Amino acid sequence: MPRIERDSLGEMELPDHVYYGIQTARAIENFPVSGIRERPELIHAYVLLKKAAALANMELAVLDTERGRAIVEAADRVLAGGLDDQFNIDVYQAGAGTSFNMNVNEVLANLALEILGRPKGGYEYLSPNDHVNMAQSSNDTFPTASHIAVVIAACGFLPELDSLADAFRSKGEEFMAIPKSGRTHLMDAMPLRLGHEFRAYGRAIERAAARLRQRRDDLLEIQIGGTATGTGANAHPDFRQTVIARLSSVCDVEFCPASDSFEGLQSRSQLAAFSSALKELALELIRVANDLRLLGSGPTTGLAEIRLPAVQPGSSIMPGKVNPVMAECLDMVAFQVVGNDLTVSLAAQAGQLELNVMTPVITYNVLQSLAILRCYLPAFVGRCVRGIEADEDRCRTYLDLNPSLATLLSPKIGYLKAAQLAHEALDRRISVGDLAVEKGLLTPEEAARIFDPEKTADSLYD
Repeated sequence: MPRIERDSLGEMELPDHVYYGIQTARAIENFPVSGIRERPELIHAYVLLKKAAALANMELAVLDTERGRAIVEAADRVLAGGLDDQFNIDVYQAGAGTSFNMNVNEVLANLALEILGRPKGGYEYLSPNDHVNMAQSSNDTFPTASHIAVVIAACGFLPELDSLADAFRSKGEEFMAIPKSGRTHLMDAMPLRLGHEFRAYGRAIERAAARLRQRRDDLLEIQIGGTATGTGANAHPDFRQTVIARLSSVCDVEFCPASDSFEGLQSRSQLAAFSSALKELALELIRVANDLRLLGSGPTTGLAEIRLPAVQPGSSIMPGKVNPVMAECLDMVAFQVVGNDLTVSLAAQAGQLELNVMTPVITYNVLQSLAILRCYLPAFVGRCVRGIEADEDRCRTYLDLNPSLATLLSPKIGYLKAAQLAHEALDRRISVGDLAVEKGLLTPEEAARIFDPEKTADSLYD
């Protein structure tokens, strides 16, 4: 049998089996945009926040224990899983996330009513607004839940980033004995070791991870307790400190209050900074993925200094072709992260006066970026990086003919003569060392010493 629910705009009929209520139903009708629902990370973060608020309000004796405990039990049921289908609000919704806040409030209220043996929709006894949303507003709960969700998701993601950095560092050690030509402007340059390139990739990922950790920690400042516009209206004076203590306990994360509750509602700079750090990571991932594609290009007409693992046939028409598909996929994932950050940037600057109402789209894009990176990086590490092999003979062949080795003669014969030697060596397709010996500029012994590939590729800084 359907049930009738009422709000300030009138009545609606709802199926009796659903736990959401009239305001959720209105939002479902109003925002049939994408079919994309809020991410599970945000659902769970919001429910954790509601649980902590109920515990705090009971502790402060402004919420009776019967209703408070029912709300807490309802939250635990949602957190246990199986009820995510009750959260049906499109990610593109009413500003400030009021629709989603009410979706959570209504689901928890109706679950709590059921736990108490009362009918769904019996809001005169246990109300989504008066009890589940006590001392709260969409203004402070949506950004708070967003911070919680991103912090928890980041904690799950960062070990995968550490694993990627470790994989590149391991390859750096493995390849450190292999000298090769360097390239600047995509042209031959002074030599280095293949291990130097891969070690540098690992360091770049480490640096990006450090920025993410710093900006994640900035999100530990949360806005709960600000209620409407940051004033704390309708909240117990001790609510903020109490709910944050409860929240830190249930999340096992040390949160702290926003340093300025008004700024905490006006500005989404902390989420934007975290998104920017994800974009910075994505740009490094794109650069590294494209280096791997270049270094592995060929097998006969490219660089082919490394061999990327063959994980699937590369062509539907060319037999035997194998493509760098894992690096290509990483590029596409990273492109999406960069695009997500642009959305976040536009939304972050779109707040007016006391509130940024664009927080829902900010949160969705940050969480999506974290999710796709977390899902793909383990596959990229396991099916690409750890299986990369070096073609040492190819590396040494290129190095032997590298005209930039004439740089090593500049202190002896001067820049201009060294440049002439480099051009002639390139035209004749012989090594700079052999040409220098031929012209009587070096003895064979001097050439062997100066152009020893094991020494020319060494770094002064190792």
